[in-house]
Amino acid sequence: MPDAIMPTYGRQDISFVKGDGAWLTDTNGNRFLDALGGLAVVVLGHANPEVAKTISEQSTTLLHTSNLYRVPKQEELAEKLQQMSGMDNMFFGNSGAEANECAIKIARLYGNKKAIETPTIIVADSSFHGRTLATLTATGNRKVHAGFEPLVKGFARVPYNDVEAVRQIAEHNKEVVAVMVEPIQGEGGIQVPDQNYLASLREICDENDWLLILDEIQTGNGRTGQYFCYQSSGIKPDVVTLAKGLGNGIPIGVCLARGKAAEVLGPGNHGSTFGGNPLSCAVAITVVDQIEKLGLARRAGELGDRMMGEFRQRLSDLNCVKDIRGMGLMIGIELNSPCGDLVAKGLEKGILINVAADKVIRLLPPLTITDDEAEQICEIVCQLVEAV
Repeated sequence: MPDAIMPTYGRQDISFVKGDGAWLTDTNGNRFLDALGGLAVVVLGHANPEVAKTISEQSTTLLHTSNLYRVPKQEELAEKLQQMSGMDNMFFGNSGAEANECAIKIARLYGNKKAIETPTIIVADSSFHGRTLATLTATGNRKVHAGFEPLVKGFARVPYNDVEAVRQIAEHNKEVVAVMVEPIQGEGGIQVPDQNYLASLREICDENDWLLILDEIQTGNGRTGQYFCYQSSGIKPDVVTLAKGLGNGIPIGVCLARGKAAEVLGPGNHGSTFGGNPLSCAVAITVVDQIEKLGLARRAGELGDRMMGEFRQRLSDLNCVKDIRGMGLMIGIELNSPCGDLVAKGLEKGILINVAADKVIRLLPPLTITDDEAEQICEIVCQLVEAV
């Protein structure tokens, strides 16, 4: 790693120079099947021609004016997301962390307007919401917190998928203003909650006049079988955040709000120099259109079921495998011991994978993978696990 770059990542010693769909080519001309999708970012695959066309056209037209003026592409994208989500309005930033910062600020201001002295947000253990100080504090991972104390006040922690723990806090803490969770935990190891989890949280929030905030940074954009994961549960959040796959590699994040949450922020309460610029919004419009036109959300659900079925058939009886779970093309294979070394072994076999929570092989391939590419992912990952 060059000395000019801060060593904030434990990077693999490999560099990619070209992408094509689900494939990446390194500096030596070797091709790799990308089962990680840039961490759930390249939902339409690498070098997508529609995205490339949009970037080219927009970059020669207009890149930036600032949010001091109306941005037509931003308004067009907002209307699309409004229709798809059932939310009322939204704020555009540059990343998932920024979207979650906006969500946290909405909850804080919502509480302060109710004269609550220390507005508190309930968050879950093993969650991941970002690396800024507020989102880092919201993240339920002590390793991420270490060294960055003092952390931000105003967060209460509960085990993920534990509705009763939330109810207990409701009985004793009168300063709670919101619950913030991921519909499925990604960095936490593809943790899929009980089917009624979000509905129960919605009920508790309604009973206590709290906001329900859903972090769909990783689960959104069609990855789990619906455009938004919460759409599978039959409820609507008050706030939902989106990023990663929305730009297929162009940075963009958005915080969407509904009802009372949509009325909280006003002029001067929040802002972003680059957020929602013409380029990022033009690309996001293309991404949303392609996901809809090609039926990629539905296909992600169907293909994910088939892949998990194959993994269970081949791997469930192995002593080293603890669980196989997921939804759509968000798949986790949990082993009984740490398996971080499988990332490098995967590179040797020509595939990019990731290990989350030390023991969970995490798969987040582009939504555009073919049946043959899905079969290749299953075959190589099974070989890696069987070798354990």
